[in-house]
Amino acid sequence: MAVWDIKERNNLVRANDIRSSRACIAGGYIAPAYSNKIESFEMNSQGTSVDFGDLTKIRTCFAGTGSSSTTRGIFTGYETPDGNSNDIDYITMATAGNAADFGNLTVVRGYAGSTGNNIKGFTFGGNASGVKNEIDFGTIATTGNYADFGNLSVARDQTTGTSSPTRALFFGGTDGASPSSNQLNVIDFVQIATTGNAADFGNLTAVSSYRGTASSGIRGFSCGGGVGGDGDDTMEVVTFASTGNATDFADLVVVSRNQASSDNSRSGFLFGGTSAGATINTVQKWDLITLGAAVDWADMSSTNTGGGAGVSGSHGGISLDTFGSQRPSVTYMPGSGRALFAGGQNPGLITAIDLTHIPTLGNSSDFGDLITGMRSLSNASSLTRALSAGGYGSDYTDTIESVEFASEGNAADFGDLTRAAYDPQSGNVGNTTRGIFAGGHTNPTQDNVIQYVTIATAGNGTDFGDLTVARQGMGGISSNTRGGFGGGIGNSGGTVIDYITTASTGDATDFGDLSAARNEVSGLSSSTRGVFGAGYTDSAVVNIIEYVTIASTGDVTDFGNLTAARQNLAPASNSTRGLFAGGTTGSDVNTIDHITIASTGNAADFGDLTASKRGLIGNSDSHGGLQ
Repeated sequence: MAVWDIKERNNLVRANDIRSSRACIAGGYIAPAYSNKIESFEMNSQGTSVDFGDLTKIRTCFAGTGSSSTTRGIFTGYETPDGNSNDIDYITMATAGNAADFGNLTVVRGYAGSTGNNIKGFTFGGNASGVKNEIDFGTIATTGNYADFGNLSVARDQTTGTSSPTRALFFGGTDGASPSSNQLNVIDFVQIATTGNAADFGNLTAVSSYRGTASSGIRGFSCGGGVGGDGDDTMEVVTFASTGNATDFADLVVVSRNQASSDNSRSGFLFGGTSAGATINTVQKWDLITLGAAVDWADMSSTNTGGGAGVSGSHGGISLDTFGSQRPSVTYMPGSGRALFAGGQNPGLITAIDLTHIPTLGNSSDFGDLITGMRSLSNASSLTRALSAGGYGSDYTDTIESVEFASEGNAADFGDLTRAAYDPQSGNVGNTTRGIFAGGHTNPTQDNVIQYVTIATAGNGTDFGDLTVARQGMGGISSNTRGGFGGGIGNSGGTVIDYITTASTGDATDFGDLSAARNEVSGLSSSTRGVFGAGYTDSAVVNIIEYVTIASTGDVTDFGNLTAARQNLAPASNSTRGLFAGGTTGSDVNTIDHITIASTGNAADFGDLTASKRGLIGNSDSHGGLQ
C-alpha cells in the first residue's frame, strides 16, 4: 500500500504536477526469439515489471523510445520475423490490454527512432534496403497513417530521439554501410509545431548508436549505446532551447546498449538491453534535475528489451500545463485566460473540445466533447460558461450547447436559437450576462437576425434586432458595452462592420469597413480594440489582420499578418493576447497563432491544437466583453 506525504502531495497538486507513474515497454528480444510482449512498470516504485498485454505482431529493432501522450503510447519502425514493417501499434496506457492497429508509416523500415510531445508522434530514419532519412509524423489522439514531415540532416538507422514540448532531437545512429556500419555522433532537431527538414544541433561526445533517451522538458539525455559490441556507460545531456554539443555528465551502472527507455520528466529509466553480448533485465534510473549517476533501480520480469521501446504518459515532451489541466478545480480561477476550441471538421465532423491557456505558449489538451459533431458554429461566453450555437451537422441546426470552464467534461443542452443556421459570426460577442449570435445561412440564403441569450440561465434565444446587411461568415468583437460584426458574405456587405449596444435591443448601426470584402473572417478583442483576421476574398485565402477601436466608429487599420493565409479558423483572446487556431490553407491545420492586441505586427507561433481542423469555434473566459 502506498503512503503519501500529504504536504508534498498538496504542493504537487497546487503546482499542476500530478502525473502518471506508468511506463510501458514493448517488443524486443527474449532469447531465443523476437517478442510481442508489453510490460508495465511503475516508475515511482522499485517493483518488478508486470504483464500489460501483447503487440499485434512479434517484433524487435525499435530504437529505445516510442512516442506517447498522457493517455496513449505508439510503437513504430520495427522488424518482424518476416522483415521490416510499416505497421503502427498503439495502447491506452491506463488500461492493460493488447495493442491495436493505428495505421501505417509512409515507408517500410526497421531500426527507426521515435519521439514526440503530447500531440505529435515522430518516427525517423531506419533501414529497409538502405538507410532512410524520412521523418514521419502523426497526431497521437487520432488513428490513421503517418504523413511526411521532412528529412533528417543525415540518413541513418539505429538512431534515437527525445523531445521537449516544442523541439524533437535525434541522436547518433549508423550510416548503414556494408559490411560494417559506421557509427555517427550527429545531433539534429526539428520544431514540432512546423514541418520541414531537421537542422544541425551539435554533436555527441563520441560516435554511438542504439542509445537510451530521456527528457526533463528543459534538458535532453542520451545514454549508453553501441560504441562497441558490448555497449557503453556514457551519459550525455543537452539543453533543448539552445544548440551545441552534448556534455558527458555521469556513468551508467551497467554498460549497455539497445535498451528501451522512458522518463517521467524528473527521472530517466533504461529498461534491459544488451551487455557483454547478452540480454539483461536491469532497470537503471537517474535524476534528470541533479544529473547524478545512474543506479540499479529494479528489474524487468524477464531478460528482455534488446530492441524494445518504452513509452510513458508523463515524459518531458509533455508540458506541465497538460498535467495541470487534468485538475482545473485546484488552480483554475474564472477570467484567468482559459480558451476552449470546439467542434469543426477534418474530414468528418468533430465533437472534441480543446483546452488552451492563453497567457502561456503551448499545445492544447483534451477538455471533453460536444453532444453532436458540428462545423461552422457560433459562440458566446461569460466568465464561467462557454456556449456553442447553430452550425451544420447532418443538417442545419438551432441547438445551443454549454460547458463550464472550470469543470472539464462534455457539453450539455442549453436551449435553441430562434432558427436553424450555420456560419453565424466567429468570435465572442457579449458581456458577462448576455451572449449574442448574429447572421448565418438559413437555407436557401443568408439572414440578418441578431438574437441573445442570458448565459447564466439555460434557455432559448430571444430576438435582439437585425444586422445592417444579411450575411454569414462574419468576425465578432466586443467590449463590455458594444458588440461588432465585420465582413461576411451575402448579396452585399463583405466589407461592412456594424455594431450594437449589448445591454439594449435594436438594429445594428454602421461602424465602418474592412479594407476589402472577405468571408470566413475571425474576430477577437480586448476591452478597447477589436481585431479581424484571416478569411477569403473572391480570388484567394488571405493572411490579413486588421483592427478598430471599439468605442469609436471608422474603418480598419492594418495590424499585420498571420503566419499563413487561412480561413475557417477559431479566435479567442484575453485582455492582452489574441489567438487564431486551426482553419484551412487548402489543407486543414492545427496551428495556433498569437498576437499582442495592444500592439501591431505579425502573428507568431503559439502551439498546436490536438488535431488539424476547420470550422471550429473559440470561447474565452476573459475576452473583451468580460473586461
